[in-house]
Amino acid sequence: MSQQLSVIGTGVIGNGWIARALARGWDVVAFDPDPEAPARTRAFVANAWESLERLGLAEGASPERLTFADSLESAVQGADLIQENVPERLELKCEILAALDAATEDGVVIGSSTSGFKPSDLQRDCTRAPGRVIVAHPFNPVYLLPLVELVGGVATEPGHIEHARSLYQDLAMRPLVVRREIEGHIADRLMEALWREALHLVNDGVATTEEIDAAVVYGCGLRWSLMGTFLTFHLAGGEPGMRHMLEQFGPALKLPWTKLEAPELTDELIDKVVEGCEYQAADRPVAELDRRRDDFLVELLDLVQKYWPEAEGLEGRI
Repeated sequence: MSQQLSVIGTGVIGNGWIARALARGWDVVAFDPDPEAPARTRAFVANAWESLERLGLAEGASPERLTFADSLESAVQGADLIQENVPERLELKCEILAALDAATEDGVVIGSSTSGFKPSDLQRDCTRAPGRVIVAHPFNPVYLLPLVELVGGVATEPGHIEHARSLYQDLAMRPLVVRREIEGHIADRLMEALWREALHLVNDGVATTEEIDAAVVYGCGLRWSLMGTFLTFHLAGGEPGMRHMLEQFGPALKLPWTKLEAPELTDELIDKVVEGCEYQAADRPVAELDRRRDDFLVELLDLVQKYWPEAEGLEGRI
């Protein structure tokens, strides 16, 4: 018996969930009040499908297993998992999640794709089964990148998280259960720190957007894609490992190498960032850049699996 994902909100993230679920052989029912949403979603899935084919489709996978509902309540009927992807405004998310909670059987997990809000805040207006309303934060493109951060709130019990973990694993995701709820979860807090420092470098005239991206693509990013931050630094310590690395480079943490507070987003800084990105894009449409990124990620995921084949989950050695 096939499983059903109900997707509420079909922007970039919602459509990413749709493409992933279809590729895994799930049925998908979507709801979005925008009358243009069905056409936009089908075009998105068509653009992503070649990359998904290269990764490998599950038996029965087909874009034809997508339907659009005419209401939020009808969209969640028969759902095994619900994914909320409305704009990042707390009041709106709370309103939608409360409606989903009221319209759905108690045992159905409701995941929010929120990048920053804490699940306890998202659960606040849910009265039926608030514990099953959790953060399930993915990464763009959702249909290729496997990480999903799972975060429970005050009403969430371990059983809710374990049930969610199993469902997302069925979607070929790598669930990372966050031990304690915090704004921005884990990955976005790390990315935000790098983003703030990058904005300072542009604002201070140290580097262009292209130069900063090159520093990541040809430097730290290559290592991070396999080993992450801590294991990369562990190797920097030579045979003694992290302890020697901290002894050698730990004092530099006191030096003014970073500015974690974000710079003021002035018109001048906005113009620098926008003009830099448009120069890098070189008049190529976003769909073309999406395909280029996806082709790269498919090959990179194969390489990560080749050199770290035991990384079957986020328990133990990844």
